[in-house]
Amino acid sequence: MRNELMPDEAFIHIVRVDIDPEHEAAFNAWYEQKHFPDLLACPGWISAKRFVSIGDGPKYAAMYEVAGRWAFETPEFLKAKGFGPFESLVKNFMRIQLRPMSGPA
Repeated sequence: MRNELMPDEAFIHIVRVDIDPEHEAAFNAWYEQKHFPDLLACPGWISAKRFVSIGDGPKYAAMYEVAGRWAFETPEFLKAKGFGPFESLVKNFMRIQLRPMSGPA
């Protein structure tokens, strides 16, 4: 099984982070009201959904469906990426990228 991604192959991009409790409300509002809309306006960013952990690891996760690696190189993405005003406040950053193993059921 190959572990590499073809340039135009869609994949799942997951970001996990923690943030101190005193910043959570503002961080969550920014993520939903600013960051998600900005990312989903970028070419190649197909869908986005947020999750909260029920186990180990960083508390917050965002899962994105991305059309290909090229989506990380667009001017729109380069402007929207990162954590904006919370850049210095996020902790335990993790990135996970997963390619599909099979098609729709």
